[in-house]
Amino acid sequence: MSEQIRDGARTSAGRARLRAFGALCHARFREFYRESEVIFWGFVFPILLAVGLGIAFRNRPADVLPVAVVAGPGADILSSILGSSPLLRVTVMPEADAARALRAGKVALGVVPRPGPAAIYRFDPSRSESELARGRADEALQRAAGRESSLKVRDEPVSEPGSRYIDFLIPGILGMNLLSGGMWGVGFSLVDMRLRKLLKRLMATPMYRGDFMLSIMMTRVAFMFIEVSFMLAFGRIAFGLPVRGSLASIYALGALGSLCFGGLGLLLGSRATRVEAVMGLMNAVSMPMFIVSGVFFSAERFPAVLQPLIRLLPLTALIDAFRAVILEGATLASQAGRVGILAAWGLVCFVVGLRLFRWS
Repeated sequence: MSEQIRDGARTSAGRARLRAFGALCHARFREFYRESEVIFWGFVFPILLAVGLGIAFRNRPADVLPVAVVAGPGADILSSILGSSPLLRVTVMPEADAARALRAGKVALGVVPRPGPAAIYRFDPSRSESELARGRADEALQRAAGRESSLKVRDEPVSEPGSRYIDFLIPGILGMNLLSGGMWGVGFSLVDMRLRKLLKRLMATPMYRGDFMLSIMMTRVAFMFIEVSFMLAFGRIAFGLPVRGSLASIYALGALGSLCFGGLGLLLGSRATRVEAVMGLMNAVSMPMFIVSGVFFSAERFPAVLQPLIRLLPLTALIDAFRAVILEGATLASQAGRVGILAAWGLVCFVVGLRLFRWS
């Protein structure tokens, strides 16, 4: 009889703890959806960002580049030859005006006619459009001078889902959104609750402290499902984003990323007692990763000496894994290295954050 009583007591205690855990999770959800800023930054802002960059880098015909021909002997002939190219817009102007237009970026290339079949190109080699205008102008002038290409070539433009900039961008925005959610949804939230004395009040209740931390992490994972589904659906409907990998693999990566960045947010907010302090810490950690981890452009642009360090960053690992699964149809097992990086970051940050954490 006594054994049955003890079993019943343990069962009742377990149910009570489960109800308390559910109440904590429910409170976290209510706290999130009552804040309009959370809805905007979690759902509206990523869509606006994808739309803006998708329009800016949409597939479109080649740009017609402006070229200035310096007025003088031979300018009319050069202008006529360059004007025959449909990809160049030619204007004849005095040398001072041409130099001013080039400095202001109003023209991509300046062409100075010289005696005989010669010309001088003036351009900024650091500007890609200037290099492109120089190549187009030189091709037109060389062809007019009688040069013929011995190699016959043919252009076959490629523009298909999976190879466009918007396809590259959306997995990056997904990773960025999960990092921001972990920072603000965990780190900033803990500091805010500490400042409002809520943590101190919770500590005085019979609540298990581990349940409180677990409810925060589970809430982030639950929001991850909504955020990832919303972003993938938008990308599919608005831009025809291909999703070649399994949704289970994508959600598994998202859950791991949410836990990893939640642990990072816990670490940053473990002891901060001022909003300014935690905001500074979060910006110091997140902004470099936004720049180098390949959110908006490939991380390969950075010097080779930095590549090993960049590849070890959790945001880089998550974004690269997202792109491999979504765009290439890679399996989760093939991303074991990147999964290991995320797991290691999450585990270390969570353990250290718990050790450093203080309730008041």
